[in-house]
Amino acid sequence: MSCPVRHGSAETVVLDPYVTDLPAEREKLYAAGPLTRVELPGGVGAWAVTHHEAGRELLTDSRLVKDVAHWEDLQSGRIPQTWPLLSTIPPTPTNLLGTDGAEHRRLRLLTARAFSARSVERLRPRIHELTTELLDAMEPKADQPLDLKSRFAFQLPMNVIGELYGVDRSEFGYLSELYVKFFSSVTPPEEFLEVYSTLERYYDDMVAAKRAEPGEDLTTELLQAGENGDALTDLEVRGTLQVTVAAGHETTVNLLCNAVRALLTHPEQFDLVKRGEVGWDTVVEETLRFDPPTSNMIFRFATEDVEVGDVTIKKGEALMVSYGAISRDRDEHGEVPHPDTFDLTRSKGRHMSFGYGPHVCPGATLARMEGQIALPMLFERYPDLRLAVPAEELRNHPSIIVNSLQELPVLLRP
Repeated sequence: MSCPVRHGSAETVVLDPYVTDLPAEREKLYAAGPLTRVELPGGVGAWAVTHHEAGRELLTDSRLVKDVAHWEDLQSGRIPQTWPLLSTIPPTPTNLLGTDGAEHRRLRLLTARAFSARSVERLRPRIHELTTELLDAMEPKADQPLDLKSRFAFQLPMNVIGELYGVDRSEFGYLSELYVKFFSSVTPPEEFLEVYSTLERYYDDMVAAKRAEPGEDLTTELLQAGENGDALTDLEVRGTLQVTVAAGHETTVNLLCNAVRALLTHPEQFDLVKRGEVGWDTVVEETLRFDPPTSNMIFRFATEDVEVGDVTIKKGEALMVSYGAISRDRDEHGEVPHPDTFDLTRSKGRHMSFGYGPHVCPGATLARMEGQIALPMLFERYPDLRLAVPAEELRNHPSIIVNSLQELPVLLRP
C-alpha cells in the first residue's frame, strides 16, 4: 500500500489514562506517525495510525478486521479478562463494532435505516422542540454558574436517541452514571466488570420488555425486522442497543461541549459567526476536526502481515485509530492555518472524525443536525454566555477513547 513520506516511529508512545494534556499527546502521536507503537492503560501494546492518508488506507484494508478472535495477545491470555477497555471490543461478533464483510452489511442494513438522511430530517422539528425545552429549563438559574454539559449537552442527544429507541426518560441519569464509568480508563477492574454486567442486564431487560409489549420505537422495529428469515437475534438486538445508545449520545455530547468551549476561547473566530460570515455548519465541521469527539478507536486486528512503509503490522497484532492525532495532519490540513488552531476560515482538508470506510459512524448525519440546531439556539437565547471558570481549569474525563469534558461550567447571563 502507499503511505506518506514519513516513516513509523520505533518509540512507544505511552497514552495517559488521566488525559492531563490532550493537545500535547495528539501532537506526539502525530509526530511519531504515520504508524507508531502505543502503550494503553494496563501496559497493553498496540499500533496506532496517526496520519490521514494512512488512516484512510488502513480503514479500508480487508486484512484488518474487527473480530477479536484474531488478537493474538488476547487469545494467548496475555490480556487479562479484567482489562477495562476490553468491553469496547465485542467478545462475539454480534454488533456493528465487532463484524466485517457480509455480516456487517447485514447488521448495518437492519440498524442504519433510522439514520438515513430522510429519517434524520424527520427529526428536525422534535430536535427544535427538545432544545427549546432545555433552554427554558435553564432559565431560572441563568445568572448562576451551571454545568452546561449535564444540563444541556447531555440532555439533548440522550433525549433524541432515547426517544428513538424507547428508553424511559426517567432512566437517563442512571445510564449517564454508568456510561461515565464505562468510558473511563481508570475505573477499577472489579467495578468496571460490574458496570458492564449492569448495562448488559439493562438492555436484556429492555429487549424482553419490548418483546412483551411492542412500542412505536426502533427497538421494537429491530425485534420485528427481517421477517424474510433474516431477523436479528435478541443478542444482536442487545448489541445494537449497546452501541447505538452509547455512541448516539456520547459523540454529540462531546461535539456540543467542544464547540462551545472553542467558540468562547476563540472570540475572534466567534465574531465571524456573529457577523454571519461563517455558518454553523462550518462551526460543527471545524469542531469535529479540531477537537474530535472520539480521541481513539480500538481495535482492528491483522489477519496477515500488513506493511505500511517500512513498518509491518504483524498477523495477530492490534491497530488503534487515533482521530485526535489524524486531525493534526499537515499534509491534509496544511501548515497555514496550523492544524492545532481552531480556524473557521480553513479551506484545506477533510476530517475523518466519524470514521472512514465500512465502519463509518451511521449516526453522523444526526449528530451534525443536532449541533447545527442546538448551538445557534443556545447562543441566540443566551448571547452573553461565557465560561464560569478559566478555560485552563476545564478537565477532561479520564478516557483514552472519548474526548469528553468532566463538566462545562458557564454563566448564561453574566
